[in-house]
Amino acid sequence: MSTEKKEGIKIPTPWRIKRYIAYTMATIMILVLPWIEVNGNHIFLLSFDKMKLHLAFIQFDMQELYLMPFLLMFMFLSIFGMTVVGGRVFCGWVCPQTTFRVIYRDLIETKLLGLRKRIKNKQKEPDMSKPENKVKKVIAVLIWTVLALIAASNFMWFFVPPEDFFAYLQNPGDHMVLIGAVIGTAAFLIYDIVFLKENFCIYVCPYSRVQSVLYDEHTVMALYDEHRGGKIYDGHEKKYSKQKDIVAEQPNAECTACESCVTVCPTHIDIRQGLQLECINCLECVDACTTVMGKLGKPSLVTWSSDYEIVDRKGKTKYFRPKVLAYMGLLVGILIALAFMSSTKEHMLLNINKETRLYSAHHTPDGGFRVDNSYVFLLQNTENEPMKFFFEVILPKDIKGKIEIVKPTKPFRVVPGTKKKKIVTLRTTDMLVENDRKDTIIPITIHAYALDKDGKKSEKISVIRHSTFVFPKKSILKQAK
Repeated sequence: MSTEKKEGIKIPTPWRIKRYIAYTMATIMILVLPWIEVNGNHIFLLSFDKMKLHLAFIQFDMQELYLMPFLLMFMFLSIFGMTVVGGRVFCGWVCPQTTFRVIYRDLIETKLLGLRKRIKNKQKEPDMSKPENKVKKVIAVLIWTVLALIAASNFMWFFVPPEDFFAYLQNPGDHMVLIGAVIGTAAFLIYDIVFLKENFCIYVCPYSRVQSVLYDEHTVMALYDEHRGGKIYDGHEKKYSKQKDIVAEQPNAECTACESCVTVCPTHIDIRQGLQLECINCLECVDACTTVMGKLGKPSLVTWSSDYEIVDRKGKTKYFRPKVLAYMGLLVGILIALAFMSSTKEHMLLNINKETRLYSAHHTPDGGFRVDNSYVFLLQNTENEPMKFFFEVILPKDIKGKIEIVKPTKPFRVVPGTKKKKIVTLRTTDMLVENDRKDTIIPITIHAYALDKDGKKSEKISVIRHSTFVFPKKSILKQAK
C-alpha cells in the first residue's frame, strides 16, 4: 500500500482511490466481456432472440435452462456471503448505482465542470440560482445521457450480442423492442442518477433491509470508535456539536467535532450515530477522519472493522467463522454442480413421440410378415453450423431378431437454431416375441448421432433416447393382409 509522509505519520492511500480503481476495472470488464467470443460462444449471454444461453463459452438451448436457478443461487449467495463478511461492501464497491453516481457527481459535476466545489463535501448541493450553474447542470445531464445510452447498450449486450445489436440498429424500424429497451433503460439511469440519487439506496433498494438480518458481531463495516472519540449521540438525539462540549463531559474524547465524516457521506448520515441502514460501506468517512486525525498524529476514529473488535473490544475480528465457511461451502457446491451439468450438455436435442396408431402388420409375398411402428422425431441442432444426423436402433439382449429403419433411408441435414420434424418408420420381419394373448411392448434404445466431414459417427455429438416398439400377438399376424 503506497503511503505519503504528513506530520511525521504515515497516511495510507485513501479508500476512495482504491474504489476508483475497482470501479475502473469493473467498468472495463463489463464493457469488454460481451465482445469476447470462443468458437462463436460468449462467456455469458441470455439470448431471448435466438433462445440460447451462453455460459463460459458453452452454448445451451433454452430447454437446458435448468442451469439458470443455479446461476441465480450463486449470485445471491455470493452477495449474502459478501455481506456477512464485509457488510454492504457490494453497495460501496461493486454496485452499478454507486459507480454511476461517482461518475456523475465526482467526475462530471466536480472534476470536469466544477459545479460542485469539492469531492469531500457531498452534503452541499450546487447553488442552482446562478445562471452559469444552470448551464453546467444541463451540460452534465447531456454528458450523462450519452453515458447512460452506452451503459444501457452494454446491458443489452448480455441479451443481444454486440454483433447482432449493431446489425439490428441499422434497421431500427424492425427492432423497436430493442430500441425501446435501450431508451427505457437509459431514461431510468438518467432519472436515477441525476434526480433520485442516493435515495435509491436508502428507500428503493431492498438490500439495505436484508443486510441487517445477515450481520453478526464479526461483520466488517465502517464504525466510529466511541471509546476513543467519545459518545456524540444520546439515543437518536445529537448531544454534542462542538469539541469543547464533548470534552467538558468526556475529557478523554478525541473527536474534534469537525464533521468531515458527515459532510463527505454520500447517503447523508452521521457515522458517529452507529450502524445505519443507509451506510453503503464506501468508507469515505474513514478517509475523512484518517486525514483529520492524521494531522494530529493519531489514528482514525472511524475504521473498517467489526463490533466485536471496536465496540465490544472482545478481541480480533474472526473472518473464517462457521457462517462464512457455510457460505463458502455452498458456493463451491453450486460451482461443482454447474460444472457437472455443463459437462453433460447435449449438442443435439431429440424428443421422440410414438404415433397414435400402435403398429401396422402386413404379409409379405414370400409368405412372411412385416410389422411397422411409426414415430415423430423432433430434433434441434445446438451447434453453430449445419450438420447431418442419423440414428440406429438397439434391441434388448434377450430379444432375438432385428429392427430396420425404413424411413428415412439416409442421413438428413439440420441447420442450427431450428427444430426439424422427422417421421420415422421402424420395421421388423422377425418373430421378436411369441405371445398368443396380447401385444408385447418391447423397450428399444435409439442412438442418434451426427456425421463428421468423413461421414463417420461423431463421438461428441450423439444422444441416447429410450422408446418402445409394439409387436402384435399371433392372432393379429395371422389376420394380417
